[in-house]
Amino acid sequence: MDVQSVVVDRYPDPAYLPRLREAIGAARAGGLPVIYVVVGFRSGYPEVSTRNKMFGALPGTTGAAGGGQATRAHPDVAPEPGDILVTKRRVSAFAGSDLDMVLRAGDIDHLVLTGIATSGVVLSTLRQAADLDFGLTVLADGCLDADPEVHRVLTEKVSPHQADVTTVADWVAAR
Repeated sequence: MDVQSVVVDRYPDPAYLPRLREAIGAARAGGLPVIYVVVGFRSGYPEVSTRNKMFGALPGTTGAAGGGQATRAHPDVAPEPGDILVTKRRVSAFAGSDLDMVLRAGDIDHLVLTGIATSGVVLSTLRQAADLDFGLTVLADGCLDADPEVHRVLTEKVSPHQADVTTVADWVAAR
């Protein structure tokens, strides 16, 4: 989730994309659907309120809103034919997207979460997915956060209350 080039570039970790690519490869090899979630908006940002602390300043910018490079997954982990792309409008992968419909239509009841940032899309999606009764796994090293201590607390103390938390290597080995 949110592994767009513009996001990845703000979290320099040279080992992150290879780990993520390994997890994606294992999912594909195991016949699991791979769903990419990106954040994007319409031209002019009509779905963004100025009251929104995270996105409220966007309407005053001239950057790309909902298309082009801004919403593409990083080329090192780019979607392949058959993968699903979901565009969200807020922090959670469910907010303003059709993710729930895609999951239910595919009879998917367990999610394996990865993404940037642990304190953003991962936490928000984890909480909402748990409330929607999805089974959950978080790949701790498949997530990044600007603050390593926040990442540690979320993956070691918060997420285990609603998800199984493991590493990419352990998850791949269990496939």
